[in-house]
Amino acid sequence: MTQSSEHDGPTTPGGVAGVADALWCRLRLDRIAGGRQGGYVIREDMRRHPRTVRTFGWIRWLLVAETVVGLTAVVIAVALTHSGETVAWAVWFRATVVLLITLTLYVFAWRAQLGYYWAYSRMRLFSRVFPIVTLVIAAIPGLYSLWMVIEQIVFSVLMIGIGDFLTSDHMRAAFPKPAVRQPDQQV
Repeated sequence: MTQSSEHDGPTTPGGVAGVADALWCRLRLDRIAGGRQGGYVIREDMRRHPRTVRTFGWIRWLLVAETVVGLTAVVIAVALTHSGETVAWAVWFRATVVLLITLTLYVFAWRAQLGYYWAYSRMRLFSRVFPIVTLVIAAIPGLYSLWMVIEQIVFSVLMIGIGDFLTSDHMRAAFPKPAVRQPDQQV
């Protein structure tokens, strides 16, 4: 398999997705978010490969589940507050962070599905780091109530699932790491 080179990006989708992609590209957000790898896009045949498409379908479902978990935490916190119980600041902070992380992952999944290596690599990194951080924080005695500890465990399991999909042999082959550019040497 040969790696693709940097170019203007994959074929732009139509409709709302096309408008969003056009705006994203016009603002050069791939360059900002991805750095020097911002323009590196995988081969179109690998991006459209049925296994790649199916993997991103599963990832979307896992992200929907993450969203439900995050919203459920907020609803529980609101319900507890309205019933007169004190909800710790850490619970509100954690519930907000879960939703923000999930929104960030939606953006990464969107860009990765369009073939951007930087987004794929960020998703892989997040899916490895966040479960560890979440489980360590959940293990701190007395920081969270039992329901929030369970929420964090469910969040972590879903993130591990996303990581498993992203690190499959097919996905690693579909998203090869870009070659490091060597500066031109003068003779």
